Amino acid sequence: MEKIKGGVTAAKGFEAGAVAAGIKYQNRTDMALVYSMKPCKVAGTFTTNVVKAAPVKWDQNIVEKKLKSQAVVVNSGIANACTGEEGIECCRETAKAAARALGIEKNGVLVGSTGVIGMQLPIEKLKAGIEQLAAEKQSGMEAGNQAAKAIMTTDTCEKEVAVTFEIGDKTVTIGGMAKGSGMIHPNMCTMLAFITTDAVISTKALQKALSADVEETYNMISVDGDTSTNDTVLLLANGMAENEKIKVGTKEFELFVQALHEVNETLAKKMAGDGEGATALFEVTVKGAATKQQAKQLAKSVVCSNLTKAAIAGHDANWGRILCAMGYSGAEFNPETVDLFFKSRAGELKIIENGVAVSYSEERATEILSQSEVTAIADIKQGEETATAWGCDLTHGYIDINADYRS
Repeated sequence: MEKIKGGVTAAKGFEAGAVAAGIKYQNRTDMALVYSMKPCKVAGTFTTNVVKAAPVKWDQNIVEKKLKSQAVVVNSGIANACTGEEGIECCRETAKAAARALGIEKNGVLVGSTGVIGMQLPIEKLKAGIEQLAAEKQSGMEAGNQAAKAIMTTDTCEKEVAVTFEIGDKTVTIGGMAKGSGMIHPNMCTMLAFITTDAVISTKALQKALSADVEETYNMISVDGDTSTNDTVLLLANGMAENEKIKVGTKEFELFVQALHEVNETLAKKMAGDGEGATALFEVTVKGAATKQQAKQLAKSVVCSNLTKAAIAGHDANWGRILCAMGYSGAEFNPETVDLFFKSRAGELKIIENGVAVSYSEERATEILSQSEVTAIADIKQGEETATAWGCDLTHGYIDINADYRS
């Protein structure tokens, strides 16, 4: 497997576009299109929030009915959530407009929205944007990058990645783009991720690969503990790599799963590290666990702890907050056997051994915690299982961004 430059247009047969439709933002692009030259099989995972945005309901229906798709239309600025029947009608009109402009089936047009909850989308602006997107869509890395920028809200940078791997004598590519910076919490987040592949793969294998990997990637990140109404991950496969068909239980399926994991984990970490107001990606690894679930539960609890996140922002080795967060996680463990380390590109430092502080330099700890990527490693010495969760530090910037987000 090789990581390459690019995003949603890296795989064969995919094009993208971005336009400034004036949905909410001014003087920036706010609509994106991902288009496939051939119909795609589609897999998806969606928010666990009981309050689901209209686009989530629309896309869930397409995935559940196993309909094929050739296009995804995404807008930023307005979430089309809590918008009633008018919101669903907006999805319907968006699909119709895209089908007309692109010459494709309307039943398979996927939609995505992100932004302020409760506002209605200006459908005429959406339709005008779709006409422009259809006319200007292109293949190539730049088109994919522009699409990734168009779906941003409070994100400070675009998020994209692509990988290639071999099946027989065919090169298969998986690429993707995502947005997410706030309202991010395990069990999905205010995140949209659109992943494309030219693999020939069964629908069953496509959905199985995505559903399983979401548990290890997007569901292991947290910025602020809020689970959104709009979370969506869509995976489209158009089969243009012409490889032997990938099926569940084969070595080719395992290759696909590994490559998909690389894409999803990369995008997940980019979202966690770009949390609203964040200055550092905060990674928590729990090892030596008796079960995978135990490791996950402990790692998630630490990465979600506001006190721990504030300590990371202050470059303070306040390890008691980490042990405390592990203690209220609900997972059983013996705190008197825990070893804890802090690690970054500045080095690694043991902080506690068997639940008790060791002698260490506070200055050295501060140096390690002052980097843009910081890791806490907890060894609970109960078994062989490991899990990693990702988050970010908590700064005054988070409040500044969210205090007036709607207005």
